[in-house]
Amino acid sequence: MHYADYKTILSPHNNMNLYRGCTHGCIYCDARSKCYQITHDFEDIEVKRNAAEILEAQLLRRRRPGIITTGSMCDPYLPLEKSLRLTRRCLELIERYGFGLSILTKSALITRDTDILKAINEQTKCVVQMTLTTYDERLCKILEPRVSTTLERVRALEAMREAGIPTVVWFSPVLPFINDTEENLRGILSHCARAGVRGIISFGFGVTLREGDREYFYANLDRHFPGVKERYIREFGNSYECLSPNNARLTELFRSLCGEYGITCDFDSVSAYLNKFERKECQLSLF
Repeated sequence: MHYADYKTILSPHNNMNLYRGCTHGCIYCDARSKCYQITHDFEDIEVKRNAAEILEAQLLRRRRPGIITTGSMCDPYLPLEKSLRLTRRCLELIERYGFGLSILTKSALITRDTDILKAINEQTKCVVQMTLTTYDERLCKILEPRVSTTLERVRALEAMREAGIPTVVWFSPVLPFINDTEENLRGILSHCARAGVRGIISFGFGVTLREGDREYFYANLDRHFPGVKERYIREFGNSYECLSPNNARLTELFRSLCGEYGITCDFDSVSAYLNKFERKECQLSLF
């Protein structure tokens, strides 16, 4: 871990990342791609110094409150958050100044902050998003070795439901020749239904690979799935998008099951819900 100075925390579109790098160890991690220009060791987490103070100053300059989004590039609940509590401090500011929140994680540590998330949701809107990829717990520990297991994440989603906080699941990526199966799809959707999630985001059944990410992924394929790397090379070459041969069949089943469970899976609808700022006295839902 090391600290770095930044002048801003919020992007023009109210996106926030408090850390750079990750220690979750997910074998498919797109954030390792060279295009993101992380020049330090990826596991040597860069912490944005005085992030909470910078955030407060930026919130005060915003003319009107809106949805703050975080988690798309770096998980706000890395293990070091247990001691640093930087994410929690920023959530307190978001609640204090009347902003909404859309937060994405793979960690059950988010349940530590249920009190603040609930407070945000009571006055505006807070949506907790959780990434789920793999129903099989043993396989999950291989693909996502140093983060909460799928079942632990589902229990976190259930805890949010009990607190009245809406949830959305990112079902992505699904790795060709590894977990692109009907069994995995049905298992993940059964978890989502039990947890009462409002929507699921899926970009199809596949994974994206580019320089930096691809090399790390292939090294892990060699370590855990001998012969699968060669199959990727034959099937996809250097393509960015690597769609499962089962994509069409699984997509049809996915939409059918979401309909049966009453879970919204239309990307535009889910995205609009996540980005719409709502005050509770006039709250509207696209679901």
